[in-house]
Amino acid sequence: MSQVVRTRFAPSPTGYLHIGGARTALFSWAYARRHGGQFILRIEDTDVARSTPEAVQAILDGMKWLDLGHDEGPFYQMQRMDRYKAVIAQMLEQGHAYRCYTTPEELDALRERQRANNEKPRYDGRWRPAPGKSLPTPPEGVQPVIRFCNPLDGVVAWEDQVKGRIAIANEELDDLIIARADGTPTYNFCVCVDDWDMGITHVIRGDDHVNNTPRQINILRALGATVPQYAHLSMILGDDGQKLSKRHGAVSVMQYDEDGYLPEAVINYLARLGWSHGDDEIFSREQFVQWFDLDHITPSAAQFNTEKLRWLNAHYIKQTDNAWLAADVASRLARRGVDPEAGPALEPLVALYKDRVATLVELADALEAFYIDLHVAPELIAQHLTDPARDALRKLSARLETATWDKAALSAAIKETCTECGLKMPQVAIPLRVALLGQPQTPSIDAVLEAFGRERVQARLARVL
Repeated sequence: MSQVVRTRFAPSPTGYLHIGGARTALFSWAYARRHGGQFILRIEDTDVARSTPEAVQAILDGMKWLDLGHDEGPFYQMQRMDRYKAVIAQMLEQGHAYRCYTTPEELDALRERQRANNEKPRYDGRWRPAPGKSLPTPPEGVQPVIRFCNPLDGVVAWEDQVKGRIAIANEELDDLIIARADGTPTYNFCVCVDDWDMGITHVIRGDDHVNNTPRQINILRALGATVPQYAHLSMILGDDGQKLSKRHGAVSVMQYDEDGYLPEAVINYLARLGWSHGDDEIFSREQFVQWFDLDHITPSAAQFNTEKLRWLNAHYIKQTDNAWLAADVASRLARRGVDPEAGPALEPLVALYKDRVATLVELADALEAFYIDLHVAPELIAQHLTDPARDALRKLSARLETATWDKAALSAAIKETCTECGLKMPQVAIPLRVALLGQPQTPSIDAVLEAFGRERVQARLARVL
């Protein structure tokens, strides 16, 4: 590309960073990285009533967890008010904007008349200056809003990088308010000034902004600014095909951390929500950046699939270093009030269980039994710790007193006990699992014994025999 690519992610801090916003951030970040450009973070906090410092921090935390580092920013719109007001003054002077004294009551009455006549409700331009037009005398006590002089005819069109050519007749657009009666600038105006000042070349955002785009293009043209290229991403649907909601994914990105997902898995999953590279399902962040383009973003809605995310997360857990996983599990156990020092070393256990779980929470759940004062469910005791099973476990316990503590020797001790008691392996191994961990299913029992340690194994056997 002849120009330096500059993209931006511009969330409003009225809530957490959710999956849809995270995908927009990822695609904007990846496009800038793919083309050696810059990625700008901008916080659009002009909605003072709903914006909160907590929401700002939640956005920053989510971006950091996903490792979507920005090159410039974060910029805050509330810190740029003087700039917006200066541009509005310039537009008033150049005739691109005007003061409108129409009261809210008058606007309501106008809309009612238009609806009664089956017309589209819209401002009628009564305060818009025009050659030969006489304007009313400004009423006393009414603070005016500032409206943009939208072109009266022609078409505003753009080649959307996802949706193709979009064209809107200017007669469909009324004169947008760019500053409220109290002087504060409005969203669509601030976005234009920001994109202009920050040299944004590509705007990648959700398709809920499509209706804003023609208005913003007209304002940018009036300012003499270069109009960015636009790419509007289709919405994300839930597993059931309905609009994404909290019950299927529309939660804070940081909730995925809490729920035991790895950021690598979430990034990989988000990348496939509406974009593809052939049939590739699993790829690194570096591969994604190398492959990413706007041509392969689908214009149709993407569908969130929780099971696919779990499958990806399981894959990344298998690939993750055992020491890192052990530290994560230790932290999760500690937050539950479980002492990770009150049991066997975590790393060998992580190695045993990491292939059996889809989330880090499931990994912590599985390993918690090694560190707590275990109370085996009475129904499991009744089902599995029968008299023949107890007799076999007593004989095994005696062998374990002197057995070499490694998998081979422990396996041999179990097999010898099975032979002595005339039982099959499951008839000894399952009661042994229940006695040790309160679970009839675990990884290889000899490996569990080895990781547990002689003293703890014998202590747990003694409690049920």
